[in-house]
Amino acid sequence: MPSQATAVDVETLKKSVSATIGSWEDRLREVSRVIHGNPELAFEEHFAADTLATIAEEAGFAVERGAYGMETCFEAVRGSGEFTVVICAEYDALPEIGHACGHNIIATAALGAALALAEVADELGLRVVLLGTPAEEHGGGKALLLEAGAWEQATVSMMVHGASGTEDFSCAITHSQAVDRFAVTFTGRAAHAAAAPHKAINAGDAATISQVAIGLLRQQLPDGVRLNAFVEHGGEVTNIIPARAVVSAEVRAHDLETLEDIKERMLNCFAGGALASGCTWEVAPTEPRYENLVQNTLLAGAWDRNLQAMGRTVVHSSGLTGGSTDMGNVSHAVPSIHPMIAVLGATGVPHTLEFAADAGSPAGEQAALDGALGMAWTTIDTVTNPETRAALLELQAARRPGATRSPALG
Repeated sequence: MPSQATAVDVETLKKSVSATIGSWEDRLREVSRVIHGNPELAFEEHFAADTLATIAEEAGFAVERGAYGMETCFEAVRGSGEFTVVICAEYDALPEIGHACGHNIIATAALGAALALAEVADELGLRVVLLGTPAEEHGGGKALLLEAGAWEQATVSMMVHGASGTEDFSCAITHSQAVDRFAVTFTGRAAHAAAAPHKAINAGDAATISQVAIGLLRQQLPDGVRLNAFVEHGGEVTNIIPARAVVSAEVRAHDLETLEDIKERMLNCFAGGALASGCTWEVAPTEPRYENLVQNTLLAGAWDRNLQAMGRTVVHSSGLTGGSTDMGNVSHAVPSIHPMIAVLGATGVPHTLEFAADAGSPAGEQAALDGALGMAWTTIDTVTNPETRAALLELQAARRPGATRSPALG
């Protein structure tokens, strides 16, 4: 491609991808509806993955189903340029409440952006990768895919997430929390609760003491830190003092250093429960850790400008900071963005039945189309700016082989 695209070139490219998305609009709206109407849980997203992969094949992408050893992952590639953009499509739903996080919007936006960019990939010196990433809600699909090498050739990565409201928060100030999920197992000694309670070592007591200690610890924590736990197993019947109890837990914080510190303090609560009750205890991760989100400033600035150019309102005074995403792990490995895009007029809070309805509405479909265009325009701005392109390619070249393949379970 030329060393420097003129303003006219960029404008022409943006009009081209806009036209491509327009030509696919009816199909993209249908994709959003059918994925929304067929919710699938983590690692079970066969319908959604097949739907997206089939359309990518129709559009000339080289598609690998079951990519990176994950049954409901797919990788679709077009273009052979030096600059690789990996666009993430999430599509898992939540138990009972379906697409209450709007992953049908995420999947549709990713597909739309990939279809549009593929048509100008050769002109831009671009390699477009549409990556189907299962199990974001629980399971850490992206962490597993990182370990398998899915981002080894990536220059940048991006996706867009739906939100409620009438305005869009600036990508640069939109963050997420890191979260570490684990289970603690207490082991004691069973005995008859009436005939020989003095012979028992009560694992249920250890669980109770730990939860009380965690409740007290919450008073001494920094703002934004969250601790949660519940007793997954605490006994079988009332007349047997339990020899085994299992507590599932998680800790969230806005950075990994704080997370490590608070997790150690939380584990001390479990140690105290074991000590007081006389039990032994052990801890094991239940899924990969989700790292905090790091928005790349070059990409984030371009995203904000492009949303404004589309006529959307971008708010810079505050950002979304709650929740966690395994896209955070990707953002620590390669330059990335994970902006939010409003389902305009939606009032439901994500992870509720109300937002599930919003995600399946025409406004949800429009959010997906706008998100697709925003990612396509942001990619064009990035690869046609000589300084930005060079800086990002230098970062990629400086990465040692295997640098993105961090172990999913630490």
